[in-house]
Amino acid sequence: MRTLNSSDANFKQQLEDLLAFETVNDKQLLSTVDDIIAQVRSMGDGAVLALTQKFDAHPATCMEDLTVRQDALQQAYNGLDATVKAALKTAAERISDFHQRQVQQTWEYTDALGNRLGQKVTPLDKVGIYVPGGLASYPSSVLMNAIPAKVAGVGEVIMVVPAPKGELSALVLAAAYLSGVDKVFTIGGAQAVAALAYGTASIPKVDKITGPGNKYVAAAKRAVFGQVGIDMIAGPSEVLVYAEGQAGDNADWLAMDLLSQAEHDTVAQAIFVTTSPQQLQDVAAAITKALATLPKADIARAALQNRGALILVQNRAEGLAIINRIAPEHLELSLDNPDELIEDIRHAGAIFMGRHTPEAIGDYCAGPNHVLPTSGTARFSSPLGVYDFQKKSSLIYCSKAGSKPLAQIADTLAMQEDLEAHARSARYRAS
Repeated sequence: MRTLNSSDANFKQQLEDLLAFETVNDKQLLSTVDDIIAQVRSMGDGAVLALTQKFDAHPATCMEDLTVRQDALQQAYNGLDATVKAALKTAAERISDFHQRQVQQTWEYTDALGNRLGQKVTPLDKVGIYVPGGLASYPSSVLMNAIPAKVAGVGEVIMVVPAPKGELSALVLAAAYLSGVDKVFTIGGAQAVAALAYGTASIPKVDKITGPGNKYVAAAKRAVFGQVGIDMIAGPSEVLVYAEGQAGDNADWLAMDLLSQAEHDTVAQAIFVTTSPQQLQDVAAAITKALATLPKADIARAALQNRGALILVQNRAEGLAIINRIAPEHLELSLDNPDELIEDIRHAGAIFMGRHTPEAIGDYCAGPNHVLPTSGTARFSSPLGVYDFQKKSSLIYCSKAGSKPLAQIADTLAMQEDLEAHARSARYRAS
């Protein structure tokens, strides 16, 4: 894990090198994904079945084998251990409660000319949610994608989740039941994205696809954008932990917060920024100690080696500048008074404030969504929310009297743009 110092002459370049990462620009990757999408578009269910057999070693012989019945979802939920069931249910309730507050309503007003203007808010008809499978199961991803869609009023939520060798987590199915998912297909990868985007005989065509996946999923989402909407092109998970060596800090806690992201993937990013040289050393030692007992130490160690960093800054202003430059997916503020920094933090997917708010709580049950902008896209993107599952239509109603002055303005401006038909259309109302 590299150590950087903001006072070094080449620090800016070192920081840029640390942040350099391309998610879906590999030509071979894009070519492979384009070929998969073309197969699904031309052969539909047949291609989905063949590709799932090939990439997931799934024993399915027909599309029915890749379809999960609704009663199987309820059975999975009923069969959960009581403690796990209670935790999942509480998490779902908290996520729903938070997202209820994001619902936008239709509105309108009447201007001084007597014209009615406004905005009509409508939920999407069909949404596809992608839930990662394979190396691990992510029931939390089901909750975070499906619940906001249902809160928004989406008519049908279709879930796709890979099931390597036909094996699927009961917890994922239970989360789908609890979230009100309407249909579940055990498919993944670029073929699942293509099936949702273009539709097949068995899989409905959706209006939007949300949810994280591997690089093939990310590349496929980018390729089908425009045919359908997407939430974002997600990169590897990342966290930036900021501290100032204050008395309440615990190096073991901070180290584990960093490792909680590093254990996701060998290209996940964990960055620690501090104004204290001693704290930097303490956290580095705590990381080494924790790795000795971490089950996924090999993954975490590779992530720290590939993209992790300990950064020493001279003061809070430098720390804030680095935070805003990185625009981290997850930002932890291990401070006595984290509120002091909030106004100056412009770019972050989610901000975890204080020492008792680890990012892990946000992953599961705090309430806000854990689908967050990565790779610096927090500069212009927001967490997944109810607003991603609603669309807006402008409302314009001109009264006879109120139309005339607006038509005169439109006539004048249309003529300046050399659009005669526009001008005449408006002129008829003005006369």
